[in-house]
Order: sequence, then C-alpha cells, then structure tokens
Amino acid sequence: MFDLILFTDGSVDTKTRIGFGAYLAVGDMELPLDDLKPHVKVKQFENTSSTKLELQTLLWAIDDALLSSMEQTVRVVIYSDSQNIAGLPARRNGLEQRDYFASNGKRLHNAELYQQFFKLIDRCDFQIIKVEGHKPQRAKSHVDHVFTLVDKASRSALREFNR
Repeated sequence: MFDLILFTDGSVDTKTRIGFGAYLAVGDMELPLDDLKPHVKVKQFENTSSTKLELQTLLWAIDDALLSSMEQTVRVVIYSDSQNIAGLPARRNGLEQRDYFASNGKRLHNAELYQQFFKLIDRCDFQIIKVEGHKPQRAKSHVDHVFTLVDKASRSALREFNR
C-alpha cells in the first residue's frame, strides 16, 4: 500500500493566463466517489500556461498534502493526464546535462519548476501514472472516475471565475 495517492489536474484560460489547479489526496482508493469529492482542493494560479499549471498544481499538491516538512521517505503515486509530468523523469538527464537550457541557448521557461520537481522525487519513492483524460463514461475505470473529480473541479473553478 502506498502512503499517498495524488490525483492532479488543471485548467487555464490562455487569454488571461489565469488557471485553476485541483488535487485529491487519497489514502484509500476503495472509498466511494461521494466520500472523496468533498476532499478535492482547488487553487488559483496567475500568469500561467497549461504546462506550467500542471507543474505548479503538482508541486502545490505534494507540498500541501504531505511532503513539505517530511524527513523520511514516503511512497507517492501520482495520477495525471499531463504528458509533460509523465515524461519528466525520462527527460531528467538531458535537462540537467543542458543545465535547463534549450538547444537555442535560452533558459527553459519552467526550469525552476522542473528543478523543484526533481528535488521532490529525490526525497520520495515516486510513481507517475498517466491517465487518459476525457474518456467516454462506459470506458472509465474507478481510477478514471476519481480523476474526473479533480478534472471537473478545476474546470468548474475556471468557468466560475470567468463569469
């Protein structure tokens, strides 16, 4: 059993660059969805993009849920539909070798967030599971239904903000 299971997602308005990240920290995956829904947390981020928001949300979720004051190693499973987050561990060596600079010599936009992410995964036993977002209802597993809670929370918060 893992010590912490996190579901994260975000929605951003590309015109205003305001986004909302949502996460759910779960200890027991077998709880009914109605019991989990009230525990979804939402936070507003400014001057962001979809890629940046996914990272900001994940870092906030980890910090808020458990790890900011943790001394010992904890196992964490992260469910996200972000290709960027899912691919970061495989990109780490290349990013560090280039000191977070692109081939054109410019510093990567999210370099600081990538570095924070790698510091966190060095402190914990991480597993990142890529969730396929927006599946048809009949094709959804329990994990997909739980992920839908954070997806809907971030999208609803953004819609409410834009009213």
